Amino acid sequence: MCTKLIADSSCDIFAIDGVDFASVPLTIATDQRSFVDDKSLDVVQMLSYMAGYEGRSYTTCPNVDAWHQAYRGADEIYVVCLSSNISGTYAAAASAAELYKEEHPDAKIHIFDTLSAGPSVRLAAEKIAGYISEGKSFAEICDLGEAYLKSIHIFFCLKSFHNFAQNGRVNKTVAKLGSMLGIRIMATASDQGTITILDKCRGDKGCIKSFLEKLAQSGYAGGKVCLAHCQNPDFAQILAEEIQKNYPGATVAIYETGGLCSYYAEAGGILLGFEKG
Repeated sequence: MCTKLIADSSCDIFAIDGVDFASVPLTIATDQRSFVDDKSLDVVQMLSYMAGYEGRSYTTCPNVDAWHQAYRGADEIYVVCLSSNISGTYAAAASAAELYKEEHPDAKIHIFDTLSAGPSVRLAAEKIAGYISEGKSFAEICDLGEAYLKSIHIFFCLKSFHNFAQNGRVNKTVAKLGSMLGIRIMATASDQGTITILDKCRGDKGCIKSFLEKLAQSGYAGGKVCLAHCQNPDFAQILAEEIQKNYPGATVAIYETGGLCSYYAEAGGILLGFEKG
């Protein structure tokens, strides 16, 4: 029997030890150029291009065929997707699952809607990989995975809103004004998987203070943290040290954002996914 774990590329990982894992890429594009979010993507080059591009930019989810190809050859499939309320990724994965099960009636497929993105998708994928490695049954993994999704959360703080403005999610005048004033926006994923603004911060100290306050308010007690940064390793290290100082039992993994998360986070952006309990 072949078991596969598959996630969309917002998870920012391309392999997980001990399991058959695949990342299905989203695409970042303008009307003139596109970037596939796979391991060959030059994220620095993409960000440089986007920073100087004044036209429309957008992201596209993997299509049904891309998901169907990823499922090929598997009997048990676990899929982890970014929020269905901000992307068509989940819907495409579900359509591909229906098609695959028509061709392979005995196949089992479960799709996890994280109602989040980036580090939360990574946390979920790594947790499910652990369940697979432990030899748990399909039903157990589905139940445990869905329960785990309720225990993870995300906060993110952005320095720039250029790309949000270019794809129509933020007013362009507001985006430019925010960047000029040095205002950073702290946001999260709502229970419905949509983006919710929480706070406005100034400078690194204000950003760290807001992160720590939001962690405490969420009920964080020192669980696993995935801290993704876009070209901001020094700040990420400082934030990690502050988290570990306040929560000695915390495990913090720092890594650089991939294509999709870098597009939205932009240079200096921080995304923090964590286990609340």
